[in-house]
Amino acid sequence: MPAIYDLTDEPRPRDFSARYARARHSRILPQRTGRKRWLGVALLGALTLPAFAAPGEWDRFAIGDAGEHTIALDPMPFEQAGMSFPGSAFYYLEQDDPASASTPALGEGIRSDADIATPGDRIDPGPRARAVYVDRSGVDRTRALECLTAAVYYEAASEPDSGQRSVAQVVLNRMAHASYPNTVCGVVYQGSQRRTGCQFSFTCDGSLARKPSAMFWSRAQNVARGALAGYVHAPAGLATHYHTTAISPYWAPSLDHLGTIGAHRFYRFKGRAGRPGAFRFAYRGGEPARQNLRGSQIARESGSKLDPVALQTAFAASAAPSTVAADMAAAKAARPAPAPAYTAELEERGGDALYRGSKLPDATGIRPEYRNSGRWIAQPGA
Repeated sequence: MPAIYDLTDEPRPRDFSARYARARHSRILPQRTGRKRWLGVALLGALTLPAFAAPGEWDRFAIGDAGEHTIALDPMPFEQAGMSFPGSAFYYLEQDDPASASTPALGEGIRSDADIATPGDRIDPGPRARAVYVDRSGVDRTRALECLTAAVYYEAASEPDSGQRSVAQVVLNRMAHASYPNTVCGVVYQGSQRRTGCQFSFTCDGSLARKPSAMFWSRAQNVARGALAGYVHAPAGLATHYHTTAISPYWAPSLDHLGTIGAHRFYRFKGRAGRPGAFRFAYRGGEPARQNLRGSQIARESGSKLDPVALQTAFAASAAPSTVAADMAAAKAARPAPAPAYTAELEERGGDALYRGSKLPDATGIRPEYRNSGRWIAQPGA
């Protein structure tokens, strides 16, 4: 049987208590700190004194061979000439010529494709466009913003602000012109289902399959948002066409060249098609969805409705002025004027003879063009 211990008589343990002597350490600590401080000052003086004594040998403190070699800047992969997407502008650094004896200074060698200009270039925007306010429903505003942003991004992603705003202004100018669709998306994706002949190359060359850069897309969206809120880019004038400075399309000599902005040359129609009266800067709404545009008639437009020279000629023919006499003859041939009907009382008083002006005074001094004032132009009922 195990032993049983009785703990009732065990004395209660006493609580631990101690006292920390602070006074002793507080007197010693300042003395040690002061000694270390003076030791650090002495070491610093020992290191710096030789340097001041022999200033001609300060190059010993140079780190390796830093500063003895220049860094060669290579172009980024997406800024190589010929590597940009169609219709866009790009800027790149020219490769240094190994045979050149002089090293180019900072900033030399940077150029833009817009610097390639032909003799005779001028900046003459002419009449200014009017503001367009896309303040319809949220659906129209969202679709218009998406389509205009895509046009600015894929056509001028790397251009300066003026180049991007000019592209946006061309889209809005076309929307306001009678020869083009009256919606932003309709203008951007006109002819997009054709293998060749689309109005904006990015809609039919496969550029839309590439995911856009978030930073550049946001920048293009800001430009598009400002244009749809009423901003007018005056240098673009009433331009409806443009092309890069690297090409020369067949229609360029037939249109009125306004000038070069960024990497594009801008044009407007000649004659009546390019005058302010041909534009109606009033947004009507009805933006189509992109999925509906693929099979629409706008996306399958024929070549005659996309050719700028044909559009210019057709507009001039439809808006040809006509004389008043020709208009009156055409109206009379189309429908003769009906005979006037009078009440019985007027018939008793003379009927139509009361209004023929037969009793006009034969006064002198009346100009010939006013002698027949008050007479019928054509016999009613004839």
